[in-house]
Amino acid sequence: MKLADIAGRFRIDKPDKFRLSDHDSKETCGLDIGKSNAKDMLADGLKRLEAVQEKLYAQDQWSVLIVLQAMDAAGKDGVIKHVMTAINPQGCEVHPFKQPSDEELSHNFLWRAGRRLPGRGRVGIFNRSYYEDVLVVRVHPEYLASAQIPENLLGANIWKQRFESIRNFERNLARNGTCVLKFFLNISRDEQRKRLLDRLNDPTKHWKFSAGDLAERKLWPKYMEAYEDAIRSTSTDDAPWYVVPGDHKWFSRLVVAAAVVDALERLKLEYPDAGDAARERINEARKALEAEK
Repeated sequence: MKLADIAGRFRIDKPDKFRLSDHDSKETCGLDIGKSNAKDMLADGLKRLEAVQEKLYAQDQWSVLIVLQAMDAAGKDGVIKHVMTAINPQGCEVHPFKQPSDEELSHNFLWRAGRRLPGRGRVGIFNRSYYEDVLVVRVHPEYLASAQIPENLLGANIWKQRFESIRNFERNLARNGTCVLKFFLNISRDEQRKRLLDRLNDPTKHWKFSAGDLAERKLWPKYMEAYEDAIRSTSTDDAPWYVVPGDHKWFSRLVVAAAVVDALERLKLEYPDAGDAARERINEARKALEAEK
């Protein structure tokens, strides 16, 4: 199996038929981390990611936005740590989106994301994102009150309207040279329980635990419904969703790496041509340095 095959396996190309229940959180495509094939594939993916990101940075035309969404303990931080290490930090920025500030709440829900979009030649990683406003806020509609939205705009169609706004936002990014890739790390409720217990049993991980994690866990069915609707309504050719099996951390990292590499290689990135005048100066500089011997 090739990296491109793995990427395509989990891309949502027919969102109208998408059902979260059809996606197995334990899937590994027959690969086994105990065997060299999985390790070799990940190593190859990271090597190719490093090479293509250098071209992205040098060409300075395209940008890449990677959106990571998941329930608590699904492994977003691990993906950033283990996959994105192949990316030169000079060309990459990570933005964690937490509870919005008063300033952010005084603007539309896409405003704070728009301020953090990657510039040309750069990779931007959103650890959570503007999708929180159709996920957490949908599960907790009382949060809408703090957004100071006029009451007559808070009708039954607000989620469809926000999906439309998101699609338009992402289409505009794509039309201006941003490659948008969105990943839902699909962890099972049972696996989340195990990982939360690991945090509680390991003093070095206590800082990761919040009492709110258990409160949100009780709302699991509502979150799954919200994720399903969001993915079905916003997976497009301009900004596809990948539903990544999350119960095996090594495999989720492999899938994300495969999808990012596949998307960037499809851009046909090349190092910029210096031009005749620049090449002449380069030759002169080479001769001058060689003469110093």
